[in-house]
Amino acid sequence: MEVVHEPERDRFAIYLAPGACAFLRYEIRGGTIYIKTVYTPPEFRGRGVATHLMIRALEWAEANGYKVVPVCSFAARFFERHAEWRRVLSEERSQTGGSAAEA
Repeated sequence: MEVVHEPERDRFAIYLAPGACAFLRYEIRGGTIYIKTVYTPPEFRGRGVATHLMIRALEWAEANGYKVVPVCSFAARFFERHAEWRRVLSEERSQTGGSAAEA
């Protein structure tokens, strides 16, 4: 699964099939990246696609010195399940707005 960083669109994407794209949308404010939306098309859910997007985005954030605020519910749950990534969490915590989609 190839993750493509599209900074001009503030997102990471995986092109799964013609017309099918999973993505993680973010916003950068100062030294913080806010993960706003993680979306996987319904027919591709349950295959770890969104987790793959999260890991790649967190690797990028960490390598570039950003702290992370999970805005969408999928991102917040990711940190609950993956304690090894909590090191990149910002002191600021937000779980409002955004959306999540992966079963």
